[in-house]
Amino acid sequence: MSMNTPVKDWRGQHVWVVGASSGIGHALAQQLASSGAFVAVSARNQQALEDFHLQHNHSLALPLDVNDAEQWHNSYQIIMHHWQTLDWLIFCAADYQAMRAWEFSAARMSQMMMTNYGGALLGIETVLPNMLTKGNGGLAMIASVAGYMGLPKSLSYGPTKAALINLCESLYLDLHPVGINVSVINPGFVETPLTADNDFKMPAIISPKEAASAIVAGLSAGEFEIDFPKRFTSWLQLIKRLPYRLKMSVLAQIEAKS
Repeated sequence: MSMNTPVKDWRGQHVWVVGASSGIGHALAQQLASSGAFVAVSARNQQALEDFHLQHNHSLALPLDVNDAEQWHNSYQIIMHHWQTLDWLIFCAADYQAMRAWEFSAARMSQMMMTNYGGALLGIETVLPNMLTKGNGGLAMIASVAGYMGLPKSLSYGPTKAALINLCESLYLDLHPVGINVSVINPGFVETPLTADNDFKMPAIISPKEAASAIVAGLSAGEFEIDFPKRFTSWLQLIKRLPYRLKMSVLAQIEAKS
């Protein structure tokens, strides 16, 4: 049974993809546009946005720093001027750096929290009032399986994604009764510029195109949590449910083998 209202047809849907210049966000914007959606793309890389706009006549290219509330407001006003409505905000923007305890940097970690979590908060604050007024719409946030539990080398990144997962759960409880979809997207490893510098083996790694297909399928089906690839995420979900003594032992063994 779907937790959200399924999307039977993306044609005519108005979707704002934030973090669309590369990786999952770019592949997702491409797939949604190919499915007939009107897509607004945002990121700091203006050239990438303009290239997307040249490929898709009905798209909007809106350069945006997700940490700037005024830029959020201005971009949203442009969307409303052109479309008069917005059906979906999909937040894909992310900052990532592997970190261990002996590399602890509160400044770096706060910066990552500001982008990965704070940026999402500004986006939701921008679009939610109108969605509440019209009684429909959708919010989808890309978190990560790194938000399931503490993992090796995920000291700075994991907590930002755990915050997003918790946020989406609370949003769902408030917004589902009033007709607004909320989904949290928890990918495993995906080949993106963010993961390119990892110095460890990334199990079950997939392409951005594969990730985008999984996201569109999940949103279309009305899923709350969209996690992929299942051969990896199912294993982590099992570990997450273990008592701490067993969980930490398993994670330590994984770390020792990596």
